[in-house]
Amino acid sequence: MSGLIEAIRGYLRRVSTYDPVVVGVQLLLIGVVVWLILRFLRGTRGARLLKGAALLLAVIYLGLRILPKTDDWQRIEFLYGHFLIFALIAVVVAFQPELRRALIQIGQARLFRGMHGDVERMLRELLDAATYLSRNRIGAVIAVERSVGLGTIIESGTPISGAVTSNLLRTIFYPGSALHDMGVVLRQGRIAAAGCQFPLAESGDVDPSLGSRHRAALGLAQETDAVVLVVSEETGRVSLAYEGQLYVGLEPENLREVLTELLSPKRLLRRRRRHSPAGGGEGT
Repeated sequence: MSGLIEAIRGYLRRVSTYDPVVVGVQLLLIGVVVWLILRFLRGTRGARLLKGAALLLAVIYLGLRILPKTDDWQRIEFLYGHFLIFALIAVVVAFQPELRRALIQIGQARLFRGMHGDVERMLRELLDAATYLSRNRIGAVIAVERSVGLGTIIESGTPISGAVTSNLLRTIFYPGSALHDMGVVLRQGRIAAAGCQFPLAESGDVDPSLGSRHRAALGLAQETDAVVLVVSEETGRVSLAYEGQLYVGLEPENLREVLTELLSPKRLLRRRRRHSPAGGGEGT
């Protein structure tokens, strides 16, 4: 026990000799990197996993730094080195969706991203369709492509390549139509495809009272930077999924404001603002 106390004292003495400016800069850089990673993972399963893994590794590392440098304790340090190799492999497996999303964004990101064509017209038609679908309780899920391409999603559906109009969207999702059960993808101000299969989020990430359309919307928002609009067939509520989050029950004016902010080309010229969940976030 005395050896352990002396080791702690020795560690504290070494720390006191460090240049505070260098230590401050290092901590700042580490903090920025951690913040960027957490911001990227916000709203995903990876965020919770990362916090737990980081806390565990930090506790073990600090414990090893203060242990006496004897043969007995060095066995623990030896095992810790091998544990890090295993942890690295586990991270690649556990964070596979997040890593894929990051690589896609790096490979397909544009210097100046934004919508081509008349954004205001597209928003007007989209909001008109959402209002009609909501009022008549017709289920729908519509994804708007941004910087991360949705080519794979589009290929899973039926090509449309038509102008975004309220009538066309209403027709696609009308009950009984061949394409009403799946999703629609909007690309560059046009309807690229309908009947598209979106990736589903884990059931634990979505309120149990919400259906498969909400899971599909959140799943796509977790893997890409698309903005996904959802209309509930049961309640008629309109929701949005973007940046790994699901916002349930938006009012028409709030919906217009958020969509305008997210899809406007001017958004690229200023810092991205965060929006709080409307209607209390996920819920019934």
